[in-house]
Amino acid sequence: MSQPPQLLLLPGLAADERMWRGVLPHMPEALRPVVATAHQDATLHTIEDFAARLLAQHAGPLVLAGASMGGMVAMEAARQAPERIAGLALLGTTARPETPDMRALREAAIELFEQGRLREVIEPNVAFAFHPDNATRPELVQAYLDFVLGAGAAHLVRQNRAVIHRPDARLHLPGVACPVLVVCGEADQLTPPECSAEIAALVPHADHTLLAHSGHMLTMEQPEAVNHLLVQWLARNGWI
Repeated sequence: MSQPPQLLLLPGLAADERMWRGVLPHMPEALRPVVATAHQDATLHTIEDFAARLLAQHAGPLVLAGASMGGMVAMEAARQAPERIAGLALLGTTARPETPDMRALREAAIELFEQGRLREVIEPNVAFAFHPDNATRPELVQAYLDFVLGAGAAHLVRQNRAVIHRPDARLHLPGVACPVLVVCGEADQLTPPECSAEIAALVPHADHTLLAHSGHMLTMEQPEAVNHLLVQWLARNGWI
């Protein structure tokens, strides 16, 4: 590629740039890092739609760093336009389709969201989103609640439905030719380490790291470690 890639940071479900607040300022300026916003468009309803809009919004070669749902979007973008994707960093995510049990849980949550009962779902989710030590840090928990509750019911319903119907990325991952970094919190209960191990096993020559003292929200729980891993990976691949 004659043009240096742009680094896009893709938030998870109901998240925004605040999920990347401890990471974005430390990314190399040469890669013009920005937090992607395609998933926030209320007219889009599937992971495939989010990926297509992302590709339409950002020209040229891209390095995609996706956390949770953002990782699902990143993998789908690599399926839709492999020639555009210079690299993938997949953080706390899964390539698997939705399981029947998780679908039932999400459908029940969607019913509560549609009734405006957001806190009944989101506040108990803190215990699953964070490492036990981090779930007791008030500033961290409040930051999480601020952006998830702030997203609103319609946003939560739309994105949960998109995740329910996500494609099985395992089908195309063996054909991914770009460099791939896979990172997971050791205590991730939402996309457990086995999910990241599966991605790393499917993608040829993927780098794979487990982060200590981190759950699912690793960009918030261990931003310094995430920054270190990302910058090292970007440098190893000659992008900085």
